[in-house]
Amino acid sequence: MFRFAKGLALAFLALAGVDGARAQSGNFPNGKAIQLLVGAGTGGGYDLTARMVARHLPKYLPGAPAVVVQNMPAGGGIALANHLWSAAPRDGSVIGTVPREIATAPFMGNSAARYEPAKMSWLGTPTSETNTCLARGDSEVRDYRDLYEKTLIVGDAGAGNGIHMYPVALNNIFGMKFKLVPGYSTSAEIFLAIERGEVDGLCVSFDSVLERYADWLATGKIRVLLQGGAAKNPLLPDTPFVMDLARDDGERELLKFLYAGQGIGRPFAAPPGLPGDRLALLRGAFDATMKDPEFVAEAKRAKLRLDPLPGDKLAALVDDLGKTSQAVRDRVRGFLE
Repeated sequence: MFRFAKGLALAFLALAGVDGARAQSGNFPNGKAIQLLVGAGTGGGYDLTARMVARHLPKYLPGAPAVVVQNMPAGGGIALANHLWSAAPRDGSVIGTVPREIATAPFMGNSAARYEPAKMSWLGTPTSETNTCLARGDSEVRDYRDLYEKTLIVGDAGAGNGIHMYPVALNNIFGMKFKLVPGYSTSAEIFLAIERGEVDGLCVSFDSVLERYADWLATGKIRVLLQGGAAKNPLLPDTPFVMDLARDDGERELLKFLYAGQGIGRPFAAPPGLPGDRLALLRGAFDATMKDPEFVAEAKRAKLRLDPLPGDKLAALVDDLGKTSQAVRDRVRGFLE
């Protein structure tokens, strides 16, 4: 009878899935709080998403450990990726969310990137994204075609970040005239600079725009010039898609590689070499958080569009990026170094 009851209890926990994770005793791991590092400054889209995840992730980990958020924006997030790779403990006590372009930086010749993306312990992403290039409403640049003749002064948040990478790439592939102004660490700072008249625009995630500056779009304070990503965003049916600007197969291959990171969204990762059971526990908790009703409601209030990808599928996507031809990598390296 005892064996039957014990077996029934174990079967119940296995079937319960998420609730089973909640039911485990003991803290995770070894009584420690979990440190969630953010590869961007405070106030931006990555930071806001990380803090939402931090509020709900503990529900699905044994002992409901506190998740403490700390920002590490240096190098456009590359400093954080390097830290996860070589310095962070490999016990699940430190995880991070990095800019999506971190997954492609080593393939693009960024010498500061000292990690192997495919070997990181990818936990999942809450959404896929679209990069948009924006101009202030009173700018002389009215649509993307003006960029071939007129200069658009845009804010720059560091070499590892899409805010930097996409305008540089568009300049080199199409001869556009983005002029980058460094010194900013987040998109929020650059939007403030747009408001002050310090810069005329930026290239940034469309979700970040919707989360905090939808009224700017509605009133014409900013204008969307271009969009790029794994596919055209249905919310931007009339905005030119950068893949459609390609003049030959070579340019299409370059653009596909450059914008592949948009499918990676706002990825969460742990250091490489995490024990299999610990990685499975973190991935399961992340997946459960994405379905948590309170998290979903909070994301809706924050205008974060959820389109989650689990850790194993995210890892496969990153692994595919590593198979890009050397010719494409070399050309990209040539204009991003």
